Order: sequence, then C-alpha cells, then structure tokens
Amino acid sequence: MLIILLRVLGSLIILNIIASFIASYILYDNSDLYELKGLNEFLDWEKIENAVVIHASFDPLSGKLEKKYPNINFTVCDIYGNRHEHESGIEVSKKMFPPNPKEIRISPDSLPFESESQDMILAVTALHEILDHHKRVLFFKEAKRILKKGGGLSYLSSLGMLPILFFLILELFIF
Repeated sequence: MLIILLRVLGSLIILNIIASFIASYILYDNSDLYELKGLNEFLDWEKIENAVVIHASFDPLSGKLEKKYPNINFTVCDIYGNRHEHESGIEVSKKMFPPNPKEIRISPDSLPFESESQDMILAVTALHEILDHHKRVLFFKEAKRILKKGGGLSYLSSLGMLPILFFLILELFIF
C-alpha cells in the first residue's frame, strides 16, 4: 500500500513539473507578449523621447525596442532582489536574452530618474515580482513622479487572466 501511495505521489509531482513547463511555454515562449501589438493603439511611438523598460531578472524586449525605435532613449532597469533572481531557468533565459549593456539594477521603491523626465514606463512581466505591498505602493508613487505630464505606464503580463486561471486550476487538481 505504501509503495502504491509513493508511486502515485511521485507521478503527481512529475505531472506537476511537466504542467509547469507547458504553462511557461504557452504563457511566455509561445505568446506574442513581447511583440507589443496591443500598445500601438494607445501609443504614438514617434512622440516618445525617453522610456524606461523594467524587467525582473531577464530582458527579452529592450533589444527589439532599441532596433525598432532608434530615436527613443531607452533606459533598461532590472528589479533586483526578486524571488526568481537566482533560479536556473533565469540563467537559461539570460543566455537566450543577454542583459542589455546599458542595464541598471534598481530598487522598485526608489527610481533613479529626475521628476517628470520619462514619457513611458514599460514594465515587462515584472511588477508582480514586487511582493512587498509597501514597495509596490512606493513603485507607483515613484512612477508617477518620474513620468512627464501625459506620460504612461504599461504593465505587460502574459496572455491575460484566463490562461493563468486555467493553469492555476489545473495545478489545484494535480495537488
């Protein structure tokens, strides 16, 4: 009986790992998240002079943006101290998307920019990594401080809540 229970438990663990890989592939690797298609209807890229790209440990976007919009002064920021910073998956991602040479590490509660100096902040799958409520509040206060009048903050996450909800429910049934 104990052997059967251990085999079932082991199978569930393996199934959970496989489901996590599949979810990651669908939500991030196989999505058009980093194409920014939805932003074009809200942004006039020609009017943006300064923009901040914020990510959490790996940056799949800033290089594409710099090539596509060479007239924009992008500052790439890594929120350091996030929970995934030292995971092996992040190391693999950094090999696929090497850090931008201009990247700076920032604390999300103290943005190193002058007041009203930025036209846009693009937070790419990063803000949910600010786990401390107080730091999240300070981040949004700081974002408001550094944005020019009429500037904007865009938080880019994976495919939306429906796929995330699906995979969370799937994991509930697995464990």
